[in-house]
Amino acid sequence: MLRVIVPAILIIAVAVIGISSLAPSMKKSSLDFMTTDKGTVETSADASGKVVPAYELTITSPVSTKILEIYCHEGDVVEQGQSLMKLDLASEETELQKLADQTLMRRYDTEQTVLASKTYLTNLEMQIKAKEMSVARLKTETANEKRLDSIGSGTGDRVREAELAYQTAVLELEQLKKQLHNETLSHAASRKSKELEEGITAKNLAEMRRTLDDARVKAPANATVTYLNSSLGTSISAGERLAILSDLNHFKISAQIAESNADKLALGAEVNIRVGKQLMHGKIGTITPQSNNGIVSFTVLLDNDSDPHLQSGRRAEINVLFDIRENATRIPNGTYYHGPGSYIFFVDNGDGYLERRDVVLGDGNFDFIEVKSGLSPGEKVVRTDLEKYQNKKRIKLK
Repeated sequence: MLRVIVPAILIIAVAVIGISSLAPSMKKSSLDFMTTDKGTVETSADASGKVVPAYELTITSPVSTKILEIYCHEGDVVEQGQSLMKLDLASEETELQKLADQTLMRRYDTEQTVLASKTYLTNLEMQIKAKEMSVARLKTETANEKRLDSIGSGTGDRVREAELAYQTAVLELEQLKKQLHNETLSHAASRKSKELEEGITAKNLAEMRRTLDDARVKAPANATVTYLNSSLGTSISAGERLAILSDLNHFKISAQIAESNADKLALGAEVNIRVGKQLMHGKIGTITPQSNNGIVSFTVLLDNDSDPHLQSGRRAEINVLFDIRENATRIPNGTYYHGPGSYIFFVDNGDGYLERRDVVLGDGNFDFIEVKSGLSPGEKVVRTDLEKYQNKKRIKLK
């Protein structure tokens, strides 16, 4: 019996040694390990962006003109109200003077119309008062003629003449009153028309003054000149860009995200931003309502928009937080992570070998990735890229 058992043991030992010799081996010291644990995972969607000035103002020419003088250069810091350049505004200034003269003429015309109207209506009012006195006098004469006729001292013809004169005067008085009413309305309409013409001319004058003021090209706020059209003597069309002023002390993030993740965007949502090695925080300020070639744009307002690590044009990695998973199994984030899905990892089980595992990962953030299945808290997972060993079930550690 012993003779049978001994050979069997030898056969098993040889088989184990043979299997072990088939497994590849590597030095444990050459591997980078990470440990799974339990904790909170603030799940997020990845986006990209760049640092841009908090505000950027483009100054354009309001008129067709030429650049005569330049008072600053790109990179200069300018103060509010400081002149940036001088434009040829001779024709515009002539037009301004012409409009000013027209406005003054309209004002005089309106004043003359009001004065003439007042004089004319006053005359009509005086005529009405005179006619009212005449009507009162004729009424008295008619009454006297009737009284004389009643006592035999008058005649019927004189009574009729008096009554006719009185009735005629009453009609003339009524006609004057109607004329005054109609003339009052007519003169009021004429005055309003004159005032409207004066107002239109005054608005044109104010608009021309604003245009000239804009054409003097002054800085609207303290800023840095990031672009300046310095082509002296060159003709400039209306609407052509003259300068760009940027606030280089305060910044925001101009970001883009895949359309498939656009549903994870919300105004005010918290965002983690990594610029270089610096981690920053902010909130979504604006979201573009339409996508462009599968990309949705949005703006991130930084909690500290004057951080010294911020520079215009620097690239930024962005995590838009949209969910919080408590007590989740997690592993540190790394270059291995390419989004939720299936992965292959090797785990150190403590028996001198690395065991291959099929692992399902969920969402994550800059720091941690949620483990859906395949790993347990406390396990040591190889972070080093072992893609060439993915067909191996075990790897021997030396």
